[in-house]
Amino acid sequence: MKLSKKSDYALRALIYLALNHPNDSAQIKEISAREKLPTKFLENILLTLRKAGVLYSKMGLKGGYALARPPEKITMGEVVRALDGTLAPMSCVSLVEYERCAEETTCAIKSVMEDVRNAIARVLDETTLADLCKRVRKIQEHALPPALVP
Repeated sequence: MKLSKKSDYALRALIYLALNHPNDSAQIKEISAREKLPTKFLENILLTLRKAGVLYSKMGLKGGYALARPPEKITMGEVVRALDGTLAPMSCVSLVEYERCAEETTCAIKSVMEDVRNAIARVLDETTLADLCKRVRKIQEHALPPALVP
């Protein structure tokens, strides 16, 4: 599995919202500028996440996008599946986009790829947006101030 740009940008935008607007909304232009993400691409991503129930949108002057649930209730797996579909490395082991293979009943590779799919799903489904925010804070704590970076 390779994380797509859509999922990468989505997770970066969600982390931004969770850290900077935990109880409020932010406009796409703000998220795009702060995270250095292409605005048009981000618009499509956030719309998909709204349709998936990860975000909600508010109209008007104070409008924008906000988390639909607490960060502890949003997983990486949910976000990646909403944008990329299957987590499986091969279609013959996909739970969502399964395609039968001619060698399926005698293929040793399939059982290994099922293990890979299950491991990826377990890690992504157990990692919440709150966990990602904790990691960001930890990274920021250990980062050198810009004046000291070689």
